[in-house]
Amino acid sequence: MSKYVLITGASRGIGKAAAVLFAARGYHVFINCRRSAGALEEVKREIISAGGSCDMVTGDVGDPEDVDKIFSFIYSRCGCLDVLINNAGCAHIGLLSDMTDGEWSRVIQTNLSSVFYCSRAAVPPMVRRKQGRIINISSMWGTLGASCEAAYSASKAGVHGLTKALAKELAPSSIQVNALACGVIDTEMNAQLDEEERLALADEIPAGRFGTPAETAEMIWNIATAPPYMTGQIIGIDGGF
Repeated sequence: MSKYVLITGASRGIGKAAAVLFAARGYHVFINCRRSAGALEEVKREIISAGGSCDMVTGDVGDPEDVDKIFSFIYSRCGCLDVLINNAGCAHIGLLSDMTDGEWSRVIQTNLSSVFYCSRAAVPPMVRRKQGRIINISSMWGTLGASCEAAYSASKAGVHGLTKALAKELAPSSIQVNALACGVIDTEMNAQLDEEERLALADEIPAGRFGTPAETAEMIWNIATAPPYMTGQIIGIDGGF
């Protein structure tokens, strides 16, 4: 019997690496992004050419109407997701006093509200089946806070709280909810750093380097296959930061 996973924000970076890995290990993968349909199509081609099974579900997971459409398609293909990976995210760097209402809303909708919308849509069939995994991709800044990234830090702190609360709510139904708090991962989100900034940041990390999307995807897999008793956890992958 096929297993099904939805990965939001799967056109690049951590989401793409997770999609390729889960497909290679036998999952039918639903891949999502909001704008980069061409890049998402490339991910689908890579999965299919390697013998995997994949569908694209484009849309803004920070918009509840788009989420309804995404899950309508998913449920036309399967009765229930086995794993939901809430990975879609965006960053904003700048002083809090300079941040506009629109910029604040975009970060909160993309990073936090999307987790609520997708989880709300995924949970009912999981509860009926009494089985499922929700994995929220978060950040160490959700715990530590980052200067000039107030909205991003707040959104990820919200993800941590939502993860813990939802885990308690769903534990009686044997559904595991965990979050992966990433450190500095070598993705396009960090591509804005120049070489001097990258070296300075790497010096702050005990491991002495950025993490890779492949390492992060492997950790997501480990959470997805962990013993059922592990739930409500914020698990770090940050090189010892």
